[in-house]
Amino acid sequence: MSDFNPCLAFHPQGEPPTAPSDFPAPHRIYTFGGPVKACWEPAPAVTRHGLLAYFIDFLKVSNTWQEFVESCPLTYSSNNSPAKAEILATIVYSILIGQHRYAHMNALSGDAVMASLFGVKKLRSQDSVRRAFERIDDDALTQWIDQQMDRTFAPLLELDWVLDLDATIKVLYGDQEAAQLGYNPTKPGRPSHVYQAMVLAAGKLVLNVDTQAGNQSASEYAQPTLFGWLDARDRKQWPTFIRGDNAHASERMMVEAEKRQLPYLFKLRQTPNVSRTIGRLAKQGDKAKWQKTEQGWESLETTLRLNGWTRERRVMIVSRRKLAEPKVEAGLTTNKQPCLPGMIIEKSGGDWYEYSVLVTSWEEMDLGRLTQEYRNRADAENMFDELKNQWGWSGYTTQDLKRSQLMARLVGLVYNWWGIYTRMGTGGQHREAITTRPALADGVAERTEHAREVKLEMTSLHSKAKKIAAFLSGISEYLHKFLAGATQLDEKERWRALLRKIFWFFYQQPQPPGSSVGPASPLPAG
Repeated sequence: MSDFNPCLAFHPQGEPPTAPSDFPAPHRIYTFGGPVKACWEPAPAVTRHGLLAYFIDFLKVSNTWQEFVESCPLTYSSNNSPAKAEILATIVYSILIGQHRYAHMNALSGDAVMASLFGVKKLRSQDSVRRAFERIDDDALTQWIDQQMDRTFAPLLELDWVLDLDATIKVLYGDQEAAQLGYNPTKPGRPSHVYQAMVLAAGKLVLNVDTQAGNQSASEYAQPTLFGWLDARDRKQWPTFIRGDNAHASERMMVEAEKRQLPYLFKLRQTPNVSRTIGRLAKQGDKAKWQKTEQGWESLETTLRLNGWTRERRVMIVSRRKLAEPKVEAGLTTNKQPCLPGMIIEKSGGDWYEYSVLVTSWEEMDLGRLTQEYRNRADAENMFDELKNQWGWSGYTTQDLKRSQLMARLVGLVYNWWGIYTRMGTGGQHREAITTRPALADGVAERTEHAREVKLEMTSLHSKAKKIAAFLSGISEYLHKFLAGATQLDEKERWRALLRKIFWFFYQQPQPPGSSVGPASPLPAG
């Protein structure tokens, strides 16, 4: 009779079998390169993401991590409970490497090297992380995360900046709180949450995000958070103007902005009154005194009062661009190019034009800059795509809304940290995680100790490993020299000075010497 032992099932039925007491003995396996001897080693001091040691160096010397952990309202009363820093280290590590589910965190709990780099005994399992914030007061969590997010961008708010508004959909597949049917372009008919987000597009930073029920995608649900966020700040930190798509061009939004004397720039929906105005201008042709702007667009000013508006908005920007051939409405079966949502196609003097209608309260801004400023809003759309597809905004879901909201904001916070960190070596340019994560995070590192010295031996499998090594060491050297030369400043002023170096373009000044460290651009463009 054979003494063959069957393999253990990952999901066995009934009582689980006894776990192996030791690793298997060395054995032979066969590959296309020939037979090899497989040997399992117990708990090797190795991590798959050793290059994150430089990012942890950034968190430590900038005092970002210490303040993040110490101010967290998470507390435990049991002696067997995990440490607060262990929970937070697991969350940040999971977000950094691109995970988007709590279940993925189990693959990190055995990473002793990364735990030691974060200064904790071990990384925790998904159950510990998921339950950690379950009973903490919602207001305490909000205050904590508000303070941490504000720290990353507050010095930049004293300059000229633009606040971009938008909403993005998070599809849900379980029984979650506030999972409602609403606008869902990717999975129609499936419940969802809505992320009402505020971003600083030029700096690619998340300012705030509010998780709401899936049927609350309209801008009216974002306004309490938006204007509450603004009213809580000094006027000098307010944006130059707020900007949004046609979902935000509502009467209530414009009235609230006008009450605060806050300029706005929104795109209007294709309503009957808007279409009639375009048709009237199209019949006038060149007599309407169109002004040439950029990229083939022409603009003019007019007035309009839509149904539901309490008054006539005096400044209306209408842009048009000549088409080589007429477009059709999106969704029709034809070989012609479809018209973008919100665009209006009209014929004028034998030529076809596409029109975009913008409304603004900023009368001092010229037409050319207004139309260009709205086109710049496309950069905010790239941020949403990156946060959903390359970071964790599409996941980390719990049954209660409180923890889903917390994880959405933690993802935004880590995204801000990573963006600031990588900009130190790219001359202030933003690079998406699809490029920076494989280059600056993925790399095998082995931790050894000898003569009371800890050594981390790192290996990158990237095709530009040498450039990446110079890039990371350059960032570390730059950061340490900068902080060593600013010892007379307190922690807050040092962070302000560091942001001034990194976001030099915000200050409308030439790029300062030394703002880019290491190779000028060691990472592939993406």
